Amino acid sequence: MSKHPVRRAERALAKVEQDAVEVMGPISRANPFVSFRYTYTEISAFGGKARVKSRKTRFEDGKLTSEAFEGELDRSAYEQMMSQAQHHFLGQMALVMKSLSWLLPISGKYRPDRD
Repeated sequence: MSKHPVRRAERALAKVEQDAVEVMGPISRANPFVSFRYTYTEISAFGGKARVKSRKTRFEDGKLTSEAFEGELDRSAYEQMMSQAQHHFLGQMALVMKSLSWLLPISGKYRPDRD
């Protein structure tokens, strides 16, 4: 005697179109839970040469990578770079001061009640 008293009839498998079900791809790791970047650059001048040191470290997608280099360049390149950096800094400070200029007292030359 069988354990199952009722037998079921054999059924044919249903055919499914290939595009009927959307298959999900692997999850993108574009936004990992933890990631960081660290960059350090030092430029110094002594005598006729300028010395450059740089270090970059990053942790992304579970991988820690680190790069470092040192080099020397001509003093004129160092002076040109410092001049450009100072010009950029002064330009940024001018923008900040211009945005805060409305806090300064009004000059005697300008009177809003004058016709």
